Amino acid sequence: MPSVMVRVMNSMIRWLCEPPRRCSEDSIHRTSFDLSGFYTRWTREQYIRSSVVSHRYPKPLNMKTAAILSFVALFALGQSQRIVLTNDDGWAVTMIRAQYDALKASGFSTVLSAPAENQSGKGSSSAPPTALEQPCQFDTCPVGSPPEGSEPDDPNINYVNSFPVDAARFGIQTLSSQLLGDAPDFVVSGPNIGNNLFSLGGSGTVGAASEAALEGIPSTAFSAGSSVQSVSYTTLTTDPDSDGSKAARVYAELTVKFTNALLAGPKPILPPNISVNVNYPPVTDSCATASDFKFVLTRVTPDFKGDDVKQCGVTLLPDETSVIVADTLLSYCFVTVSVIDARIKKDVDAATQQVVRDRLSSFLSCLIQI
Repeated sequence: MPSVMVRVMNSMIRWLCEPPRRCSEDSIHRTSFDLSGFYTRWTREQYIRSSVVSHRYPKPLNMKTAAILSFVALFALGQSQRIVLTNDDGWAVTMIRAQYDALKASGFSTVLSAPAENQSGKGSSSAPPTALEQPCQFDTCPVGSPPEGSEPDDPNINYVNSFPVDAARFGIQTLSSQLLGDAPDFVVSGPNIGNNLFSLGGSGTVGAASEAALEGIPSTAFSAGSSVQSVSYTTLTTDPDSDGSKAARVYAELTVKFTNALLAGPKPILPPNISVNVNYPPVTDSCATASDFKFVLTRVTPDFKGDDVKQCGVTLLPDETSVIVADTLLSYCFVTVSVIDARIKKDVDAATQQVVRDRLSSFLSCLIQI
């Protein structure tokens, strides 16, 4: 827990205790740690509902108590990690909206910045955003809408009428500072509808993640198997038990798990110009919940020279395509994790693989024999 936060809490608690002075130094310091601990355990909304308010302060809150509780909540919110969420499938599909909900529910300060319509397969294409000459995806905004816009009831959900790279760039350079208070800590691209394997140059999902890495923001591209289709996010509520809605929520939970694992520990999160390509197999009866899946270190293309980072006792990483194909046929529930050079969207050397492997060492699994 940041010591600066505890020092600030000390000052605030002293103010709360006066006059009359009725708190010992020990209780002030202990309470400071207790309150600042909500930074890691609760979002602001959860904090206001937490048992500390109801049990520690059973009487109606006076002005000082209300002020300090509001301060702690706002301080905690400001300390949460900032994420820009983007994709190439469009701002209104189930996958990105389920992911947005999952990231927010997990305590991340999140802004969504995605193309106004499906831009799959556009790679790293870029062009200035323009006003809408046709309605946004699933009629979510009308003809004539401005080049960038947001949901009427949530300014953190934004469209950009251009390519995935431009949507990611707008989120990184403009929206994050405006809405989250600073540059993002991480960029989540996807999960894409359909896997991105072997040749990544044409993938808008990988293109957006690569753009982030080239701008100095760590990123990962997430892509999913054939469990979902390109349908409106409204199906998450109108048909929550459909296969597509269930799969979208599973993939969103898996992405949060991976993001938490990667962001744990000190910075830098990734080396310069490096991103990660993650691919999920289909959600099936055998791979039905996030707990069924295991993450394995892979490479993008096969290489039988055996000069990869040593993982699971060997220096020959499996290629992601072989693992996902086996997953699709046999439901092994393996998620592939390949480290890529964002400049060329290809595999990296063993030393760079090792940086990511070491950061995820306790999170990664070994392949069973397939």
